[in-house]
Amino acid sequence: MASSDSSSPTQPPSSGGSARQARPRATPRPGVPRTLGPVSDLERHLPHDWWRTLFNAVYLQTDGDVVEDNRNTQREVDEILRVSGLEPGDRILDLCCGQGRHSLELARRGFGNVTGLDRSRYLIRLARRRARKENLPVAFKEGDARQVRLPDASFDAVVILGNSFGYFERPEDDAEVFSAIRRITRSGAKLVLDLTDGDWIKTHYEPRSWEWIDKDHFVNRERSLSADGTRLVCREVVTNAEQGVIADQFYAERLYNPESITRLLEGAGFREVRIHRGVETESERNQDLGMMSRRFYVTALAPPRTQRSVRGPVYPNVTVLMGDPRLPDDVKLGGHFNPEDMATIQRLKDALDELPGYQWSYLDNHATLIQDLRTQRPDFVLNLCDEGFNNDAFKELHVPAIMELLDIPYSGAGPSSLGLCYDKSLIRAIAADLGVPVPLETYTGPDDTAATIPSFFPALLKPSTGDSSIGITQKAVVRNAEEAVSYLNFLRENFPGRAILVQEYLTGSEYSVGLIGNPGHGFTVLPMLEVDYSKLPQGLPPILSYESKWDPDSPYWTDIRYRQARADEEIQRQMIDSSIKLFERTGCRDYARFDFRADAQGVPKLLEVNPNPGWCWDGKFNLMAGFAGHSYADVLGMIVEAAQTRVAGEKGKAEEAAAAR
Repeated sequence: MASSDSSSPTQPPSSGGSARQARPRATPRPGVPRTLGPVSDLERHLPHDWWRTLFNAVYLQTDGDVVEDNRNTQREVDEILRVSGLEPGDRILDLCCGQGRHSLELARRGFGNVTGLDRSRYLIRLARRRARKENLPVAFKEGDARQVRLPDASFDAVVILGNSFGYFERPEDDAEVFSAIRRITRSGAKLVLDLTDGDWIKTHYEPRSWEWIDKDHFVNRERSLSADGTRLVCREVVTNAEQGVIADQFYAERLYNPESITRLLEGAGFREVRIHRGVETESERNQDLGMMSRRFYVTALAPPRTQRSVRGPVYPNVTVLMGDPRLPDDVKLGGHFNPEDMATIQRLKDALDELPGYQWSYLDNHATLIQDLRTQRPDFVLNLCDEGFNNDAFKELHVPAIMELLDIPYSGAGPSSLGLCYDKSLIRAIAADLGVPVPLETYTGPDDTAATIPSFFPALLKPSTGDSSIGITQKAVVRNAEEAVSYLNFLRENFPGRAILVQEYLTGSEYSVGLIGNPGHGFTVLPMLEVDYSKLPQGLPPILSYESKWDPDSPYWTDIRYRQARADEEIQRQMIDSSIKLFERTGCRDYARFDFRADAQGVPKLLEVNPNPGWCWDGKFNLMAGFAGHSYADVLGMIVEAAQTRVAGEKGKAEEAAAAR
């Protein structure tokens, strides 16, 4: 990707199958200049995630002479089969498959268990259409190569073809791809990589070139090595002869040679790494073969899998940290722990006792908590204290902060993530920056005594900070200025010192996405939940109010139901993708829940990010796990395992770094 040979210009890389170079955006955002003009430092303009929105119709147009040429695809598949020994009965994952050209060619040759996965929604949809047209049995899925959402040990082989490796900013992300492959492959599974020859490219790329790609379009390219010499950074300006510049974009690829890719694979546990000469690529334009011009193949075998039952828990002795039933709790009904709360805690203990290999102890006396943690230092803490220190919701972040100070490993999000996600207005700003749809909203500061009248009705008013729907009642939905002023005064009186959000009231379906896992270790995506308001009495606004969580006598408690989401597959995919981006950006760890609600046009918009979401047996998280057939004990075990795996990995990296010093 992202280079050319010495006599021709460079082409951009594919998000997935067989590209030479890629581009972050085919059409500039509104208000952004169509071209930057001359720039002195290409790397300074390189977006860190240029590959996210890159691969589209323009990519197929500029690179079509190579990636849409069936002769190239057929020769490449011939060579792949020769060096790998793949059999028609093998379960094969074509990772970063692009428009599926290799997957489809394998299916034409009788391979009946092929799955293609790529980050580009445009290319995956195109691949699906082509598979349907030819009636080929290939399953195409959208996803990130670092976080493949596919079952463990489910593939006999993984192929990454067409220079579709090395796009990420950090080399650690490339290693995460191999970690994901290890998880989804059986022992001894085959891995095939198709890579450009990085050493050759470093000495043969052209700093500037241009070419006509058809009778209406031409492309100008600039290239330079990154400051550390490990990546080729490229700029591509695509021009329509009549319309002018239609794209000005920057992209890059990490340059591997046989020695460096072998080290990376062996470091990830792969064995029998072998290097093979690549095939020659042809182009009808015969102008620019770019990084497709000089390549090599790599084959390797996945390491043996370790059975979980043999490994056992990383930390078998676990201390469960909880809220203090001796203290008041303003969030709970009546301001204190109720019999229902104590019954919920007992169900938790019973479920944890079902998990083999663990010994559980419990801490809930906050008056002696710090001293207890010092004198009875736990090996590992399962942090279920979502009430906060001293049952103060504003002090939820204090609990992990105490464990950070005492250097005690624990489950769930850290202090910064909990503090960030507690403020819904900050989360909305982060989501909007990531391109995640959010509701229209007005922020009213705690010192703002003016009556903030919404510019849109109906509207929903709620505190900017708080958990468990605190401050959201049936009167939170306002339909005119009088109702808005009345509820605004109610919130200021009952929640002094808190900012208030005046938000677009969304009338569509309401969903929750549940994730268990961590970046670099993979995620389990629970089946999506949808809120069923159909039984709620007329006149009550369909919202998850405070009463729906704390008042058993309210119709919000008795008449709201939850079911597995019925949303279109693409809509669900969009919400899952947004949730994973938010999980990473907000620093969630081990498990989190993301709530969305659709507007009148059916567009889901983010409501909340919930790190350390409710762990109760009847909460949303356990309901979603139940849709997948998991018991309450199962989902608790998955959370504990995700946390302990993360902590063990962090400890191992720290020990390696210390040894290196």
